[in-house]
Amino acid sequence: MSKVAFLGLGAMGARMAANLVKAGHAVTVWNRSPAATADLTALGAAAAPSPRAAAAGADFVIAMVADDTASRAVWLDDKTGALAGLDPEAVAIECSTLSPAWAAQLAAAVTATGAGFLEAPVVGTLPQAQDGKLIVLAGGEVATFETARPALAPLAAAIHHVGPVGRGAVMKLAVNGLLGIQLAAWAEMLGFLGKAGFDAAAALDVLTTLPVASPAAATYARLMQAGDFAVRFPIDLMTKDFRYGTQAADGLKADTPVADATLAVLERAREAGHGGENVSALIRLYTGR
Repeated sequence: MSKVAFLGLGAMGARMAANLVKAGHAVTVWNRSPAATADLTALGAAAAPSPRAAAAGADFVIAMVADDTASRAVWLDDKTGALAGLDPEAVAIECSTLSPAWAAQLAAAVTATGAGFLEAPVVGTLPQAQDGKLIVLAGGEVATFETARPALAPLAAAIHHVGPVGRGAVMKLAVNGLLGIQLAAWAEMLGFLGKAGFDAAAALDVLTTLPVASPAAATYARLMQAGDFAVRFPIDLMTKDFRYGTQAADGLKADTPVADATLAVLERAREAGHGGENVSALIRLYTGR
């Protein structure tokens, strides 16, 4: 088994790191709030005071943080960044949902040290992270991808190599774009049905059996109907992903009017105070709940 450093123990990261410990890897963890390391150390992980210290001596260094800014701090901070602790034989694996531009910059910084780099954003939320059933969308050199497989295997039901660095970020933003567009539409249509006098539960009993309902959208629609806004995927993070996606599309001169409209809906939900709630809270824009 390998020595793995895991950086970022939010709701997703903590579950992913736990699966690495359970798989028998020697895991060292770091989190900006040190209290979050307690559950992992109880499982057998070691805790490090900084990303740099966690990375020292590791075969694989995995990060799972919120955005480009957090990723930049974790890897490149002058005093505490993991980059300075990387062994030249190590592989840096960035599992966060990032902009393609930052993924490329980070890859260049890592490979300049002699270490390998793989972007490996994941598809799935808390249940999949808990069960080690995430889907990995990896971008990077094929040889680096194959080297990193053992570190990713305990986290994932499937691991896909989608191309060079940057492609993983683009694919993940496309996945979240497709999900967000559906959920914005479902919230809007459920609001419409409610105004027309339909019982939401009865309407969903019909709608979720139809080909128009993807499994993911049907799940979130049920959460909307139940008023369940407990955080699995917060509106704030989905908004960030749509910003990254539409900015990347603009750079490619790709037209994304539906994504642009969905971003406006997400921004509206944030302005209404729902940014920290689950994306199912989009229904609140149409029901007043």
